[in-house]
This record gives sequence, C-alpha cells and structure tokens, in this order.
Amino acid sequence: MSGFFALLDDIATLAKLTLATVDDTAAMAVKTSAKVSAAAVDDVAATPQYVTGITPDREIPIIRRIALGSLRNKLLIILPLALALSWIAPTLLPVALVIGGTYLCFEGGQKVLETIAHRLGHAHHGAESSGPVDEDTIVRRATTTDVILSTEIMLLALAEVQGESSGRRVVVLILIALLITFAVYGLVAALIKLDDLGLRLASGARTEHSRRAGRAVVRLAPGLFSAIGVLGTVAMLWVGGQILAHNLAALGVAGPHHLMEHVGQLVHVGVVSWVLTTAAACVFGALVGIVLALLVTAVTRLAR
Repeated sequence: MSGFFALLDDIATLAKLTLATVDDTAAMAVKTSAKVSAAAVDDVAATPQYVTGITPDREIPIIRRIALGSLRNKLLIILPLALALSWIAPTLLPVALVIGGTYLCFEGGQKVLETIAHRLGHAHHGAESSGPVDEDTIVRRATTTDVILSTEIMLLALAEVQGESSGRRVVVLILIALLITFAVYGLVAALIKLDDLGLRLASGARTEHSRRAGRAVVRLAPGLFSAIGVLGTVAMLWVGGQILAHNLAALGVAGPHHLMEHVGQLVHVGVVSWVLTTAAACVFGALVGIVLALLVTAVTRLAR
C-alpha cells in the first residue's frame, strides 16, 4: 500500500512539474511575442488595402483567408526552414537576420521617400486596374507579401529562444505564430469594420448621442488608418535598425550597436534610456533604408 501512495505522490509531482513547464513555455511565448510584435505593425497597416473596394459582406471572409495563408506561411514554410537553419548552420542565423533587417530598413526607407514625394507633389501614379480583382488573386497577393514579414517575425522569435531546448523552442515558435497571426488579423478585421459600425450608428441609432458617436467614428476612421500607417513605418525602421545593428555586431561590425548603447546611456533613467536607444535604432534604420531606396531607384531608372 505504501508503494501505491508513493506512486501517486510521484505522479502528482510529475504533474506539477509538467504544469510548471507549460506555464513557463506559455509565458515565454507571450514575452517573446511582445518583443517581436513591432515587426507585425506593418501587417496591420498594409492589410486593409487588400479589401479596398470589396463589398462589406466579403471583407471578413477575405481577411480570414489571408490570416490562414499567413499561418501556413509561418508554420509550414518558414518555421521548418528557420529551425533547420538553427540546427544545421546556427552561425548563419545572424547573416539571415542582417538580410532581413536590411530589407525592413529598405521597405521603411521606401515609404519615407514615397511620403516625401507625395508631400512635394511628385508622387508617381501608376495605371489603375481596369477591372475588378477576384478574391483568389487578392488572397494570393496578400499572402505572398506576408512571407517577408512573417519570416522576420519567426527569425526574430527564433533568435530570442536560441538558448532553449529543441522541444521548447518548437512549442514556443508555434505559439508565437498563432498569437501574432490571430492578434494581427483580428485587429485588422476590427479596424475594417469600424467605419461600417460608425455608419450603422450614424444612420440607424435610436438616440442622437449614438448617432453623433457614429458620425465621429466615420470621421476618425481615415485618420486612424493614416496613424497606423505612420506607426507601421516607424516600427519597421526601429525593428530593422535594431536587428541590423545587433547582428552586425555579432558578425564583428559593432560600431552602430555601440553607438546605440552610448545614446541610451546618455540619460540613466529606464524609460528615457529606452526611448533614446529606440530613437537611435529608428534613425539608423531610416538612414540605411533611405540610402538603399535611393540606390534601388537610381539603378531601376538606369536599367530603364
């Protein structure tokens, strides 16, 4: 009988250890998701454009299909490749992150130049599509674009859990893929339906107070999307600059990383120091991105 109770005690202890491990893994996934979430802001800013001109009843189904495509990108393509890279050639991970960080800076730099050109009245307007685009084409285009940003997210997450065991690393990365995807596209769906909610309140609410609230939502919606677009560009430059500087340091080019650390240490106050470091990363990302965008533009024009 004593052996039976000892066995029960061992089972209870094992259950406690298992629950503690699950809690630690979930906490690690949430913490890592928070660290890489800045890279996902651009998805929130860019995705609504894919349902522009689509009838309201088809907006959410299209977003759902894009979200599933993004999840497939992360779990079936990017995750296996990233894990294989970390197992077979871990020294190449900083190189992959440098390439990814550079691309983020370039994309942010392009958006900065486009904004400047638009303000100066020199924006180039390409030919508009002559007819409606079918849903399959919209989803395919959106999920193709998503590959780049999803790669960034998964590589960033992989870098955060490099010191963990293989099993925990896989579980954490799967949880991050789920958390980020549902958070991003859930927010996108809510934003897309925001103006519909405002119109419904403005035209069909019973009280004048609700109708005023609806009109306010309709007026604020375009500004909100613009603000998210700006936030997405800043996030790309910040994350791209930070990734680039950190991984260049890992490859032996430590100048930008040391400069960011020096800027952050100018004021020894936690929040202020973080803001200064972030601003330095953003400026570095903007400089790299704008230079690359100008070079690509010049080469493209010469090629033409």
